[in-house]
Amino acid sequence: MRLMDCTLRDGSNVLGKGFPADLTVLMLRGLTDNGIKVIEYGNAGGIGAYALGNLAPCNDLEYLELAQPFVNKAEIGMFLNAKRYREENVALAKQYGLKFLRIGAEPGLSDISVPIIKEVKRQGLTCRYSLMKAYLATPEEAVKEALVLEAAGLDELTVMDSAGCMKPDDVAEYFDALVGALKIPVLFHGHSNLGLAPANALKAIEHGAAGVDCGLLGMARSAGNIPTELMVALLQDKGYVPEVDFYGLMQFLNDELVPAMAAHGYKPGLLPMDLILGLSGTHSSFMKTFKKVADEEGVNLMKLIVETSKLNRRNPSEEQMRAVAATLK
Repeated sequence: MRLMDCTLRDGSNVLGKGFPADLTVLMLRGLTDNGIKVIEYGNAGGIGAYALGNLAPCNDLEYLELAQPFVNKAEIGMFLNAKRYREENVALAKQYGLKFLRIGAEPGLSDISVPIIKEVKRQGLTCRYSLMKAYLATPEEAVKEALVLEAAGLDELTVMDSAGCMKPDDVAEYFDALVGALKIPVLFHGHSNLGLAPANALKAIEHGAAGVDCGLLGMARSAGNIPTELMVALLQDKGYVPEVDFYGLMQFLNDELVPAMAAHGYKPGLLPMDLILGLSGTHSSFMKTFKKVADEEGVNLMKLIVETSKLNRRNPSEEQMRAVAATLK
Protein backbone atom coordinates (compact mmCIF):
# COMPACT_ATOMS: atom_id res chain seq x y z
CA MET A 1 0.00 0.00 0.00
CA ARG A 2 1.43 3.33 -1.09
CA LEU A 3 0.75 6.90 -0.01
CA MET A 4 1.58 9.74 -2.34
CA ASP A 5 1.69 13.03 -0.50
CA CYS A 6 0.53 15.82 -2.82
CA THR A 7 0.60 18.69 -0.33
CA LEU A 8 3.41 20.50 -2.08
CA ARG A 9 1.57 20.39 -5.42
CA ASP A 10 -2.22 20.14 -5.05
CA GLY A 11 -2.05 21.51 -1.51
CA SER A 12 -0.34 24.66 -2.67
CA ASN A 13 -3.65 25.79 -4.17
CA VAL A 14 -4.60 27.02 -0.68
CA LEU A 15 -2.06 29.84 -1.10
CA GLY A 16 -2.14 30.36 -4.86
CA LYS A 17 -0.05 28.49 -7.42
CA GLY A 18 2.68 27.13 -5.15
CA PHE A 19 4.24 27.32 -1.70
CA PRO A 20 7.07 29.74 -0.91
CA ALA A 21 10.56 28.34 -0.44
CA ASP A 22 10.48 28.22 3.37
CA LEU A 23 7.25 26.21 3.50
CA THR A 24 8.45 23.93 0.71
CA VAL A 25 11.60 23.02 2.63
CA LEU A 26 9.68 22.72 5.91
CA MET A 27 7.26 20.19 4.43
CA LEU A 28 9.89 18.24 2.50
CA ARG A 29 11.76 17.83 5.79
CA GLY A 30 8.65 16.92 7.78
CA LEU A 31 7.54 14.35 5.22
CA THR A 32 10.89 12.68 4.66
CA ASP A 33 11.82 12.67 8.37
CA ASN A 34 8.63 10.79 9.15
CA GLY A 35 8.75 8.09 6.51
CA ILE A 36 6.55 9.39 3.68
CA LYS A 37 8.12 7.72 0.66
CA VAL A 38 6.40 9.30 -2.37
CA ILE A 39 6.06 13.08 -2.68
CA GLU A 40 4.68 15.22 -5.52
CA TYR A 41 5.73 18.87 -5.31
CA GLY A 42 6.33 22.10 -7.19
CA ASN A 43 4.04 24.43 -9.11
CA ALA A 44 0.35 23.64 -8.62
CA GLY A 45 0.01 23.48 -12.41
CA GLY A 46 2.99 21.18 -12.79
CA ILE A 47 6.43 21.50 -14.31
CA GLY A 48 6.42 24.01 -17.17
CA ALA A 49 3.37 25.88 -15.88
CA TYR A 50 5.36 28.81 -14.49
CA ALA A 51 6.76 29.71 -17.92
CA LEU A 52 3.21 29.75 -19.27
CA GLY A 53 1.92 32.22 -16.67
CA ASN A 54 1.06 29.98 -13.70
CA LEU A 55 3.15 32.17 -11.41
CA ALA A 56 4.12 30.56 -8.11
CA PRO A 57 6.50 31.99 -5.48
CA CYS A 58 9.31 29.92 -7.05
CA ASN A 59 9.98 28.97 -10.65
CA ASP A 60 10.70 25.37 -11.68
CA LEU A 61 14.46 25.69 -11.34
CA GLU A 62 14.11 27.12 -7.84
CA TYR A 63 11.78 24.30 -6.77
CA LEU A 64 14.19 21.75 -8.25
CA GLU A 65 17.08 23.27 -6.29
CA LEU A 66 15.07 23.26 -3.05
CA ALA A 67 14.48 19.52 -3.33
CA GLN A 68 18.13 18.56 -3.76
CA PRO A 69 18.79 17.72 -0.08
CA PHE A 70 15.77 15.39 -0.13
CA VAL A 71 15.81 13.60 -3.50
CA ASN A 72 17.59 10.57 -2.06
CA LYS A 73 15.36 10.38 1.01
CA ALA A 74 12.10 9.67 -0.84
CA GLU A 75 10.65 9.20 -4.31
CA ILE A 76 10.15 12.85 -5.24
CA GLY A 77 8.59 14.02 -8.47
CA MET A 78 6.45 16.62 -10.20
CA PHE A 79 3.12 16.83 -11.96
CA LEU A 80 3.06 17.35 -15.74
CA ASN A 81 -0.14 18.60 -17.31
CA ALA A 82 -0.35 16.92 -20.72
CA LYS A 83 -1.52 20.17 -22.32
CA ARG A 84 1.60 21.96 -21.04
CA TYR A 85 4.11 19.34 -22.12
CA ARG A 86 7.55 20.42 -23.29
CA GLU A 87 10.20 17.79 -23.94
CA GLU A 88 12.90 19.91 -22.28
CA ASN A 89 11.03 19.79 -18.96
CA VAL A 90 11.30 16.00 -18.84
CA ALA A 91 15.05 16.29 -19.33
CA LEU A 92 15.17 18.94 -16.61
CA ALA A 93 13.39 16.66 -14.14
CA LYS A 94 15.88 13.92 -14.91
CA GLN A 95 18.86 16.30 -14.58
CA TYR A 96 17.79 17.35 -11.08
CA GLY A 97 17.30 13.83 -9.78
CA LEU A 98 13.52 13.59 -9.70
CA LYS A 99 12.27 10.01 -9.63
CA PHE A 100 8.97 10.46 -11.47
CA LEU A 101 6.70 12.69 -13.47
CA ARG A 102 2.95 12.28 -13.18
CA ILE A 103 1.11 13.18 -16.35
CA GLY A 104 -2.30 14.74 -15.78
CA ALA A 105 -5.06 14.64 -18.38
CA GLU A 106 -8.83 14.41 -18.57
CA PRO A 107 -10.44 11.35 -20.20
CA GLY A 108 -10.12 11.27 -23.97
CA LEU A 109 -6.60 12.69 -24.27
CA SER A 110 -4.62 9.48 -24.71
CA ASP A 111 -3.56 10.61 -28.18
CA ILE A 112 -1.47 13.45 -26.74
CA SER A 113 -0.47 11.51 -23.62
CA VAL A 114 1.09 8.46 -25.28
CA PRO A 115 4.11 10.33 -26.73
CA ILE A 116 4.67 11.99 -23.34
CA ILE A 117 4.66 8.62 -21.58
CA LYS A 118 7.24 7.34 -24.02
CA GLU A 119 9.52 10.35 -23.48
CA VAL A 120 9.28 10.14 -19.69
CA LYS A 121 10.21 6.47 -19.85
CA ARG A 122 13.01 7.16 -22.36
CA GLN A 123 14.53 9.55 -19.84
CA GLY A 124 14.52 6.76 -17.24
CA LEU A 125 11.86 8.25 -14.97
CA THR A 126 8.88 6.46 -13.46
CA CYS A 127 5.79 7.57 -15.36
CA ARG A 128 2.59 8.00 -13.37
CA TYR A 129 -0.72 9.22 -14.74
CA SER A 130 -3.60 11.14 -13.20
CA LEU A 131 -6.89 10.52 -14.96
CA MET A 132 -8.30 13.89 -13.94
CA LYS A 133 -12.08 14.21 -13.62
CA ALA A 134 -12.23 10.44 -14.10
CA TYR A 135 -16.01 10.54 -13.62
CA LEU A 136 -16.34 12.19 -17.07
CA ALA A 137 -15.72 8.73 -18.52
CA THR A 138 -17.71 5.61 -17.76
CA PRO A 139 -15.73 2.80 -16.10
CA GLU A 140 -15.72 1.00 -19.45
CA GLU A 141 -14.39 4.08 -21.25
CA ALA A 142 -11.76 4.56 -18.54
CA VAL A 143 -10.58 0.96 -19.01
CA LYS A 144 -10.34 1.36 -22.77
CA GLU A 145 -8.17 4.46 -22.43
CA ALA A 146 -6.08 3.04 -19.60
CA LEU A 147 -5.17 -0.01 -21.67
CA VAL A 148 -3.77 2.29 -24.36
CA LEU A 149 -1.72 4.15 -21.74
CA GLU A 150 -0.48 0.92 -20.20
CA ALA A 151 0.61 -0.37 -23.60
CA ALA A 152 2.64 2.83 -24.08
CA GLY A 153 4.69 2.01 -20.98
CA LEU A 154 2.78 3.70 -18.16
CA ASP A 155 3.83 2.57 -14.68
CA GLU A 156 0.83 3.61 -12.60
CA LEU A 157 -2.67 5.11 -12.99
CA THR A 158 -4.50 7.34 -10.51
CA VAL A 159 -8.28 7.78 -10.59
CA MET A 160 -8.87 11.43 -9.72
CA ASP A 161 -12.18 12.53 -8.21
CA SER A 162 -11.30 16.12 -9.03
CA ALA A 163 -14.65 17.65 -8.07
CA GLY A 164 -15.20 15.47 -5.00
CA CYS A 165 -18.44 14.21 -6.51
CA MET A 166 -17.91 10.45 -6.36
CA LYS A 167 -19.57 8.19 -3.82
CA PRO A 168 -18.26 4.88 -2.47
CA ASP A 169 -20.38 2.81 -4.85
CA ASP A 170 -19.01 4.82 -7.80
CA VAL A 171 -15.46 4.23 -6.61
CA ALA A 172 -16.06 0.50 -6.28
CA GLU A 173 -17.36 0.34 -9.85
CA TYR A 174 -14.34 2.15 -11.32
CA PHE A 175 -11.80 0.12 -9.35
CA ASP A 176 -13.44 -3.20 -10.10
CA ALA A 177 -13.22 -2.36 -13.80
CA LEU A 178 -9.71 -0.89 -13.86
CA VAL A 179 -7.99 -3.26 -11.44
CA GLY A 180 -9.55 -6.19 -13.25
CA ALA A 181 -8.30 -5.04 -16.64
CA LEU A 182 -4.85 -3.56 -15.95
CA LYS A 183 -1.54 -5.07 -14.90
CA ILE A 184 -0.21 -1.76 -13.51
CA PRO A 185 -1.21 -0.38 -10.07
CA VAL A 186 -4.31 1.80 -9.81
CA LEU A 187 -4.52 4.48 -7.10
CA PHE A 188 -7.17 6.91 -5.83
CA HIS A 189 -7.14 10.69 -5.42
CA GLY A 190 -10.20 12.14 -3.70
CA HIS A 191 -11.50 15.60 -2.82
CA SER A 192 -13.78 16.34 0.12
CA ASN A 193 -16.58 18.35 -1.45
CA LEU A 194 -19.15 15.80 -0.26
CA GLY A 195 -17.13 14.87 2.82
CA LEU A 196 -16.60 11.38 1.39
CA ALA A 197 -12.94 11.40 0.37
CA PRO A 198 -11.66 9.17 3.23
CA ALA A 199 -14.58 6.77 2.84
CA ASN A 200 -13.99 6.67 -0.91
CA ALA A 201 -10.30 5.91 -0.33
CA LEU A 202 -11.13 3.00 1.96
CA LYS A 203 -13.63 1.71 -0.61
CA ALA A 204 -10.98 1.98 -3.34
CA ILE A 205 -8.60 -0.08 -1.21
CA GLU A 206 -11.27 -2.71 -0.63
CA HIS A 207 -11.60 -2.98 -4.41
CA GLY A 208 -7.93 -3.30 -5.22
CA ALA A 209 -6.38 0.16 -5.06
CA ALA A 210 -2.61 0.01 -4.59
CA GLY A 211 -2.44 3.39 -2.90
CA VAL A 212 -3.99 6.75 -2.11
CA ASP A 213 -3.12 10.40 -2.70
CA CYS A 214 -3.30 12.69 0.32
CA GLY A 215 -2.23 16.08 1.64
CA LEU A 216 -0.99 17.31 5.01
CA LEU A 217 -3.83 18.94 6.98
CA GLY A 218 -6.08 18.06 4.03
CA MET A 219 -4.62 20.90 1.98
CA ALA A 220 -5.65 20.88 -1.68
CA ARG A 221 -7.76 22.75 -4.16
CA SER A 222 -11.44 23.42 -3.36
CA ALA A 223 -12.68 21.48 -0.31
CA GLY A 224 -9.33 19.78 0.14
CA ASN A 225 -7.83 16.34 -0.15
CA ILE A 226 -7.68 13.39 2.25
CA PRO A 227 -5.46 14.48 5.16
CA THR A 228 -2.20 12.53 5.04
CA GLU A 229 -2.22 12.08 8.80
CA LEU A 230 -5.78 10.73 8.75
CA MET A 231 -4.95 8.30 5.95
CA VAL A 232 -1.89 7.08 7.86
CA ALA A 233 -4.04 6.47 10.95
CA LEU A 234 -6.67 4.58 8.96
CA LEU A 235 -4.11 2.51 7.06
CA GLN A 236 -1.95 1.66 10.07
CA ASP A 237 -5.10 0.41 11.79
CA LYS A 238 -5.25 -2.15 8.97
CA GLY A 239 -1.54 -2.99 9.16
CA TYR A 240 -0.44 -0.89 6.19
CA VAL A 241 2.32 1.77 5.91
CA PRO A 242 4.30 0.70 9.00
CA GLU A 243 7.24 2.74 7.70
CA VAL A 244 5.47 6.02 8.56
CA ASP A 245 6.18 7.51 11.98
CA PHE A 246 2.61 8.51 12.82
CA TYR A 247 3.38 10.31 16.08
CA GLY A 248 6.41 12.02 14.59
CA LEU A 249 4.25 13.27 11.73
CA MET A 250 1.53 14.43 14.12
CA GLN A 251 4.04 16.28 16.28
CA PHE A 252 5.48 17.97 13.18
CA LEU A 253 2.02 19.11 12.16
CA ASN A 254 1.01 20.29 15.62
CA ASP A 255 4.26 22.05 16.51
CA GLU A 256 5.45 23.34 13.13
CA LEU A 257 3.12 23.18 10.15
CA VAL A 258 -0.14 24.29 11.78
CA PRO A 259 1.50 27.45 13.21
CA ALA A 260 3.34 28.09 9.94
CA MET A 261 0.13 27.89 7.93
CA ALA A 262 -1.77 29.99 10.49
CA ALA A 263 0.66 32.79 9.67
CA HIS A 264 -0.70 32.57 6.10
CA GLY A 265 -4.32 32.59 7.30
CA TYR A 266 -4.92 28.86 6.82
CA LYS A 267 -6.70 26.77 9.45
CA PRO A 268 -7.23 23.05 8.78
CA GLY A 269 -10.65 21.50 9.06
CA LEU A 270 -9.19 18.68 11.15
CA LEU A 271 -6.59 19.63 13.75
CA PRO A 272 -4.05 17.00 14.82
CA MET A 273 -5.37 16.75 18.38
CA ASP A 274 -8.95 16.31 17.15
CA LEU A 275 -7.76 13.43 14.98
CA ILE A 276 -6.14 11.84 18.05
CA LEU A 277 -9.40 12.11 19.98
CA GLY A 278 -11.29 10.42 17.15
CA LEU A 279 -8.64 7.76 16.66
CA SER A 280 -8.62 6.86 20.36
CA GLY A 281 -12.33 7.32 21.07
CA THR A 282 -11.50 9.86 23.77
CA HIS A 283 -14.00 12.53 24.73
CA SER A 284 -12.59 16.05 24.74
CA SER A 285 -13.78 16.58 28.33
CA PHE A 286 -10.75 14.59 29.53
CA MET A 287 -8.22 16.80 27.76
CA LYS A 288 -7.40 19.05 30.74
CA THR A 289 -6.31 16.09 32.86
CA PHE A 290 -4.42 14.45 30.00
CA LYS A 291 -2.48 17.67 29.39
CA LYS A 292 -1.67 18.04 33.08
CA VAL A 293 -0.35 14.48 33.33
CA ALA A 294 1.62 14.67 30.09
CA ASP A 295 3.30 17.91 31.18
CA GLU A 296 4.12 16.69 34.67
CA GLU A 297 5.35 13.27 33.55
CA GLY A 298 7.20 14.57 30.48
CA VAL A 299 5.55 12.24 27.95
CA ASN A 300 3.99 12.67 24.53
CA LEU A 301 0.41 13.87 25.02
CA MET A 302 -0.89 12.15 21.89
CA LYS A 303 0.60 8.78 22.82
CA LEU A 304 -0.71 9.14 26.37
CA ILE A 305 -4.25 9.70 25.12
CA VAL A 306 -4.17 6.77 22.69
CA GLU A 307 -2.56 4.28 25.08
CA THR A 308 -4.73 5.22 28.07
CA SER A 309 -7.85 4.99 25.96
CA LYS A 310 -6.97 1.43 24.98
CA LEU A 311 -7.46 0.58 28.66
CA ASN A 312 -10.34 2.89 29.51
CA ARG A 313 -12.07 5.41 27.30
CA ARG A 314 -15.23 5.64 29.36
CA ASN A 315 -13.81 7.41 32.42
CA PRO A 316 -9.98 7.36 32.49
CA SER A 317 -8.67 8.48 35.88
CA GLU A 318 -5.59 10.56 36.57
CA GLU A 319 -4.11 7.52 38.31
CA GLN A 320 -4.55 5.42 35.15
CA MET A 321 -3.03 8.18 33.03
CA ARG A 322 0.04 8.34 35.27
CA ALA A 323 0.42 4.56 35.20
CA VAL A 324 0.39 4.64 31.39
CA ALA A 325 2.77 7.61 31.35
CA ALA A 326 5.26 5.53 33.34
CA THR A 327 5.33 2.96 30.55
CA LEU A 328 5.94 5.66 27.93
CA LYS A 329 9.04 7.14 29.56
